[in-house]
Amino acid sequence: MKVAAIQMVSEISVDRNLAQAHRLLDQAAAAGAELAVLPEYFCFMGRSDRDKLLLAETPGLGTVQDFLSDTARELGLWIVGGTLPMATDDPEHAANACMVYDPKGKVAARYDKIHLFRYDNGRERYDEAAALIAGEQPTAFTLKDRSGKDWRVGLSVCYDLRFPELYRQLAADILVVPSAFTYTTGQAHWEVLLRARAIENQAFVIASAQGGLHENGRHTWGQTLVVDPWGAILGQHAVGAGLVVCELDLARLQSVRQQLPALQHRRL
Repeated sequence: MKVAAIQMVSEISVDRNLAQAHRLLDQAAAAGAELAVLPEYFCFMGRSDRDKLLLAETPGLGTVQDFLSDTARELGLWIVGGTLPMATDDPEHAANACMVYDPKGKVAARYDKIHLFRYDNGRERYDEAAALIAGEQPTAFTLKDRSGKDWRVGLSVCYDLRFPELYRQLAADILVVPSAFTYTTGQAHWEVLLRARAIENQAFVIASAQGGLHENGRHTWGQTLVVDPWGAILGQHAVGAGLVVCELDLARLQSVRQQLPALQHRRL
C-alpha cells in the first residue's frame, strides 16, 4: 500500500492552509497513495495558543471537518487530518483532535491528543494545557487497502511520541504521528524517537511534520519521515512544504515479527 506523509509550514489564514493542504493531498493521490497523513495544526498556526479557541469546531460541523471529508471523497483517499481544535464543555479549552476520514468522506476515527507539551528553556516557552484539554482514550482503526488487506492504524500526536506505553496499547501495524516539533527538540530527539517507536513495536511509522519558519515566528523542525518495522527510513522530506510517498509492505512487517518475535516475548 502506498502512503503519503505530508509536510507543511502552516500560516494564520485557515483558507490558505486548506488550499495548500489540498494541493499536497492531490499530489499524494496522483502518486497512487491510499493513505495520506497531514501534520499537527495543519489548518492553523495562530499568533498565540488561545487563538485556536476562536476556531474550535463542533463535532460534525465546521469548515475544516468539511474540507477533510470532501477532499477524502473527492480524491478517494484515507486522510488522517493532522489536528484541528474541537470545542469542549469548557469554553476556555479545546481538544487537539486528530480526525480520520475514509475514501467515502465518512469519519473513521477521532483521537484527542493525550499528552500536552510543556517546555521552557529560558528562551522558548510552550504550555499547551493553557488552551487545551488532554484526551484520555488511545485510538486505533482498521484500514482495508485496495487489495483487500487489513491494516491496524494507531493514532498519536507529536508529544505523545515520548510516551512508549501509549504505542504498546495501540498494538498497530502502522503508527501515525502528525507533529509540530519545535526546532530545538526536533533537532535533538525527533528521528531517534520515531525509529525507536518503529523498532520496539515492529510497526511502520508515518510522521508528518510542520517544517520551517512560520508567519507567527515559530520555527518547526520538519524532517517528515516514513520508517519501516526494522527502523530503516523509507523516505524523508527535510524543510518546507512537500510530501513523502512510500510503499508499505504487509509481508515485510509480518516477516520482521516472525524472524524476531519480540512482541511475543514481553513479560511485564
